[in-house]
Amino acid sequence: MFKKIISAITGSPSDASQKSNSKKDAPAAKNKPNERSKQTHKPHKAAQKENFKPSAKGNQKHQEQKKPPAKPWKLEDFVVEAVEGKARFHDMQLPESLMRGIQESGFEYCTPIQAQSLPSALQGRDILGQAQTGTGKSAAFLTAVINRLLTEPLEERFASEPRALIVAPTRELVMQIGKDARGLAAHTGLNVVTIVGGMDYEEQRRAVRDHVVDILVATPGRLIDFMGSQDVYLDEVDILVLDEADRMLDMGFIPDVRRIERATPTKGDRQTLFFSATFTEQIRRLIDQWTHEPVEVTIEPETVATDNIDQKFFMVAGDEKFDVLCKYLREEKIERAIIFANRRDITRNLCDKLNKHGLVAGLLSGEVNQQKRIKTLERFRDGSLPLLVATDVAGRGIHVDGVSHVFNYNLPDDAEDYVHRIGRTGRAGTKGISIALVSEDDAFELPALEEYLGTKLKLEQPTL
Repeated sequence: MFKKIISAITGSPSDASQKSNSKKDAPAAKNKPNERSKQTHKPHKAAQKENFKPSAKGNQKHQEQKKPPAKPWKLEDFVVEAVEGKARFHDMQLPESLMRGIQESGFEYCTPIQAQSLPSALQGRDILGQAQTGTGKSAAFLTAVINRLLTEPLEERFASEPRALIVAPTRELVMQIGKDARGLAAHTGLNVVTIVGGMDYEEQRRAVRDHVVDILVATPGRLIDFMGSQDVYLDEVDILVLDEADRMLDMGFIPDVRRIERATPTKGDRQTLFFSATFTEQIRRLIDQWTHEPVEVTIEPETVATDNIDQKFFMVAGDEKFDVLCKYLREEKIERAIIFANRRDITRNLCDKLNKHGLVAGLLSGEVNQQKRIKTLERFRDGSLPLLVATDVAGRGIHVDGVSHVFNYNLPDDAEDYVHRIGRTGRAGTKGISIALVSEDDAFELPALEEYLGTKLKLEQPTL
């Protein structure tokens, strides 16, 4: 009692608090093969408030904030007829709260990557998935993640310790995955947090330190920052998702991802879902290091570029590109289109010129700060911004419904980027139009593009 009184007067910690060392100083737990450590961890000082309790019961305030609405919902309300040759989410015995999110997200039948990967992923197997963007792989791994967290709950949770970690190479892709995750988990009570560079650091820091985090979606660089400042600990990760591994390799993120992977439980003690559009020799080496007896799922598109997209290649002189583009945009009365260019300065100048000519356009490139980029994307999604001028930062991970046209103001240096660009239209079975403005400078890219697409490209004069 005397020690408690002295502690109250001087502010010195009591014996009990002195004995409770930070997680950093605690000895590492030695896990037996295929057995997770039973060690529990002290919450962050930021979480050590009077009203914070790290137990499930103490997390009641957080759960109440995420409590599903009172409107009754039954699985019988979600009717999807059985069709031969098509897999349904109904057939996978998913929790009702997740099924409600699936219904509200507009899903009925599984795409090939979902149908082939989910049965094994739901059993806890590691998955090696090869699939192009736009095939539904995000919904595949998010469904597996949410199901695992709901069916294998923990009684005691702590701030800063996510149970599921999803790593993706770009800010836009992380934000998109986070949005999809919140939609699917809307009625589950799970907390989804995204951390990316270029956004308010302190706000993101509070999101991981002051609350229990179920699903953390992050870019490699910002996650490394949070690990270094001891704002995030990864040794309680039950399921690790690495999305677009080939892109992370191209962007030089693999050393960061290696460090992130080493901070999680070892393979075999966690479930790993590994997705990549291509399996190069380097990717194969990473697969061997990071996965345990993975189930391999490969979805090969019937054609490299979808048949839903009408591809046109217009021959124009370099100094005529802008006039041809403006004329086409006006005469076709296009309501939502993305215009791609190769460099930041080209996109900036192009966006300025379009606005000066009365065509409302927004800019999406690496030089635009993250908050403005998010606002620009939201305006594009809600229809108040008809044109988006972008570098390849928007080529992957941006899913906006109703994009009728994609323009290639320049042909990209990499043929694969061309496919990702035009994949922003013609989604979910809709028809789309792709128009490439090919000048003498772009002609050098045509042979490699023809080889990649496996077809001879027909060049034509613009008719407008």
